[in-house]
Amino acid sequence: MLELSEDAIRIALRRANPWWDDADIPELHHMRAYFRSFKDLALNWNVHRSVILMGPRRVGKTVMLNQLIRHAVETGLSPRHVLFASVDDPLLSGVALEQLLFLFEDMTQHNHTDRRIVIFDEIQNLDDWEVHLKVLTDKYPNTRFIASGSAAATLRRRSQESGAGRFTDFFLPPLTFAEFLDFRNQTENLIRPDQTGQGLDYATTDINLLNGEFVDYMNFGGYPETVLEKEVRQDAYYHLRRYVIDEVLNHDLAGLYGIQDIREVNKLLMTITFSSGQEISIDSISKNLGLARNTVIRYLDYLEAAFLIARVRRIDDTGRTYKRTSRIKVYITNPSMRAAFFGPLDEKNSPEFGHLVETAVLGHYHQYDFRHSVHYARYNSGRKGSLEVDFVRIDSGSLLPLEICEVKWSDRYAGNPARLVGLVDFAKKMRKRVPINALTRTVSSTNVYEGIEVKHYPCALYCYQVGLEAIERKAPWTL
Repeated sequence: MLELSEDAIRIALRRANPWWDDADIPELHHMRAYFRSFKDLALNWNVHRSVILMGPRRVGKTVMLNQLIRHAVETGLSPRHVLFASVDDPLLSGVALEQLLFLFEDMTQHNHTDRRIVIFDEIQNLDDWEVHLKVLTDKYPNTRFIASGSAAATLRRRSQESGAGRFTDFFLPPLTFAEFLDFRNQTENLIRPDQTGQGLDYATTDINLLNGEFVDYMNFGGYPETVLEKEVRQDAYYHLRRYVIDEVLNHDLAGLYGIQDIREVNKLLMTITFSSGQEISIDSISKNLGLARNTVIRYLDYLEAAFLIARVRRIDDTGRTYKRTSRIKVYITNPSMRAAFFGPLDEKNSPEFGHLVETAVLGHYHQYDFRHSVHYARYNSGRKGSLEVDFVRIDSGSLLPLEICEVKWSDRYAGNPARLVGLVDFAKKMRKRVPINALTRTVSSTNVYEGIEVKHYPCALYCYQVGLEAIERKAPWTL
């Protein structure tokens, strides 16, 4: 039986690595904009670390790994020095990582001291993967190990706990709006450098056409297949529901956390999806869904670990978080998930559309390592009543606000910042002046009200620039 089992493993490895038999490595087009920085990290042989590629399902991780293999071979690495093994392959399930290495060496007849690339895809399916990978990283200094997986938060936590000094994390998010325009071949038609020097680096040749693309992006544009493949796009919402949401719920969460009945988690996700961008009460959700409060919090942890949602904490008018509060904002991490559940939204006839725009902005912020410093403000301001600011970034050291941003899919506030009561009130209470952005539908302008300078940018252009800066690993708040 053992011999047969090893034969099956060998067959699975050979099928996954056709380049061992001199087969051409397929040329894959439409590279993610993140490929260059990922390639530079993964192929930097001067740094002895393994790379953990993480991100949600269907964002192109496996495609990017295959593009990396082709690039490495084209630049001189022998094809027989490359191993690709998907840990979720039933024939490889439970096989020790080092056993896969031994078979790799035997099947390709190379020396283990040679420079080589070893890729373990969907590694979260292997128990204690981080311990085994750390041992291999130390044992084989000339091997560049790359592990990938879909449970981003879980991978990152284990990577940081067990792989400190041995692993480097690389996060691949859903498509940015900038990538979406590139995949649609619309960048040259709609985007040009801004010549005014007063705000964003980019302007548009036609804001109405750009907004039309932005609406499409929010409804189906977060995942490469729904943008690039005509057949998939024709039924994009079924595709997103089945291969992004259902796969995470029924496969990743059930497997990682042992959830027997996933229906409760699905109900919670549907509730969050419908109210994305709105403040919610954990106690109310607990009551409405008939779940214990601790169960709701635990399910929120699971959904955030799977990169389906993002929680944003509340602060007061001093910029400090509340010690005890059951109210938070919860967003889906990509707006097109809403269409997967409830169908596309029409910007003219859907009152929830403004919240979807806010979700798109948060989705771009959430691509940064400092995304957990993004909060929202809600507080009582006497006769003004309860006031709110959509996004506030807090400095983790001083705990003071650095930037504030209000999102409106409307132009009516651009010429009258006095109507942005929460934004202005919050800004006036800051100890020092900070950049203040109030996003619009089409207007770019600067207004001063009661000594507060408010910069207005169209939401679509703002997301375009934030997306580019995320790719370049720049902070989105330094506009």
